[in-house]
Amino acid sequence: MLVLAGWSWHLGRSPRALLATAWDADWYIKIAANGYGRTLYWPSGVVQSDLAFFPLYPSLLRAVRTALPVAGGTAGLLVSWTAAFAAAWGIHAVGERLYGRRTATALVLLWALLPHSVVLSMAYTEPLMTALAAWALWAVLERRWLWAGGLAALAGLSRPNAVAVAAAVTVAAAAALWRGGPGVRRDWRVWAAGAAAPLGWCGYVLSVGVRKGDPLHGYFAVQAAWTSRFDFGRGSLRFVRKLATGPFDLGYTMAFLITAAALLLFALFLLERPPLPLLVYTAVLVLIAVGGSGFFESKPRFLLPAFPLLLPLAAALTKARPGPAVTVTAALAGLSFAYGAYLLTLAPMAL
Repeated sequence: MLVLAGWSWHLGRSPRALLATAWDADWYIKIAANGYGRTLYWPSGVVQSDLAFFPLYPSLLRAVRTALPVAGGTAGLLVSWTAAFAAAWGIHAVGERLYGRRTATALVLLWALLPHSVVLSMAYTEPLMTALAAWALWAVLERRWLWAGGLAALAGLSRPNAVAVAAAVTVAAAAALWRGGPGVRRDWRVWAAGAAAPLGWCGYVLSVGVRKGDPLHGYFAVQAAWTSRFDFGRGSLRFVRKLATGPFDLGYTMAFLITAAALLLFALFLLERPPLPLLVYTAVLVLIAVGGSGFFESKPRFLLPAFPLLLPLAAALTKARPGPAVTVTAALAGLSFAYGAYLLTLAPMAL
């Protein structure tokens, strides 16, 4: 925050405006203030409808503005910063549950120092989704099924890729019913968690479909009009070919490197034989990020909630000698601070 603020003031720009109103944040603020119904038409044929944005975050902005005398951007920052704290706490809880306190602390540190972690300080939805996802996964690991189902349903109202949370909880509940004895199969809380988890995501997708006159495909048509669709990675491969044959802005190259690193981390994560809910959650997030086309530069942001990818690195950092551990941490901090300031002040592409 200090690096971003200093560089913004040096350029004559407001760090608060950059954090509170840049790119998608402006869409959320307008939804909170005016409801849905805004559509932009571009000469290229792209049609951007605010129906692509899920309702939980703007609803929280509206609630904060009702309770406090603040502007929409400030309300967004209050929600995001609170959610980022809850997310860090939840990530620590998951890490401590699986590997102990030291690895949990390293996990939070690595997550907070990702190159795109400036997004966690912006009026964006990634902190909110990550908080709900982390605590839903912790609840599953602790067999607190009602909490898991409720948090997954809420997460499904936050972002499109929050379907990963619903998938993780539903699959975990199904596995518990399959593997458990008669006592587990008679536990209504397991059934309720599995059934409730997808309600938020499915409810909003279906509501947009009904509004567009096509319940099953309407929401996906809205996303396609934004040039965002799932094509099993064909669009990503085409973009990587272009990236390899011509000059591109630094942000696109970094997006490719971060996405490639995520795939490598996913392979290492698989070798750890993680618990089923974490495996499903992470696999769905990686599949959506890599298999989706459009907005290639946003893929690192889409992967921010995939904190389990960092578990192998956190375990290695915990076992490392102090010197190398400090060096790695300092290098990540330097990259994160500088690249975050670049993304918000100099980069021409959307976050």
